Amino acid sequence: MTNSAHQDLIIDQFSRQAIPFAKIPGHHDSVQLLIEMVGAGPDDTVLDVACGPGIVASEFARRSKAVTGIDLTPAMIEQAKRHQQEQGLTNLAWELGDIGRLPFADDSFSIVVTRYSFHHLLHPAQALAEMIRVCRPGGRVLVADVALPPEKAAAYDRLEILRDPSHTHALTVPEFEALFAGSGLVDCRQAAYGVELKLEATLKASFPKEGDEEKVRELVSFDIGTDALGIAARREEGEVVYTVPIAVLAGDKAR
Repeated sequence: MTNSAHQDLIIDQFSRQAIPFAKIPGHHDSVQLLIEMVGAGPDDTVLDVACGPGIVASEFARRSKAVTGIDLTPAMIEQAKRHQQEQGLTNLAWELGDIGRLPFADDSFSIVVTRYSFHHLLHPAQALAEMIRVCRPGGRVLVADVALPPEKAAAYDRLEILRDPSHTHALTVPEFEALFAGSGLVDCRQAAYGVELKLEATLKASFPKEGDEEKVRELVSFDIGTDALGIAARREEGEVVYTVPIAVLAGDKAR
């Protein structure tokens, strides 16, 4: 698939997901961990790449001097603006743009972050390089995203492409580590957490192709007790729930 065609697919999916995406409880979890890992403070200028509905950007704005959120999907930027107004935050700005070609000068921000975006990318190394380019020397770069054991990544990818056709590949933990090791960032550090999701609520916020919703339901349900997908599918109080493993990697740009 060409980059342009894939971007159209992302915009189509996330234009429809813009409102329900922000309502999934798991998407509000663990933002404090990201803030702590980059040591965000009152003098920092922050860029949130692929900012979606502004959840992460808004939390950084409570602790930082200024925050810019950039996203490919206009509907997500509109949701981010609404979220900003609801929170009464004034130190936020929003841009439309591509993670692979960020429209900012070199060394523009002291912190550059992205969450839950890399599994949608055709070229994650290029995206990380762009994040590093716009980060100031001595600044911090962070990526948080799905990370699977190598033996489970292919099965998880098949599931997620059915649920969300804009999914490309969830990097494995070793792939993430290698990406950062070869990036030029220094003092790299790593953390992990899980996002617990209810299957039916997640499907209501998703827009799979016709007929694929039931395939997703079956794949997750049949994986209970097996965990070939790497998401610890289980039943709790009559509902199918699962936990998506998230890796957080951060590093400093060399001075």
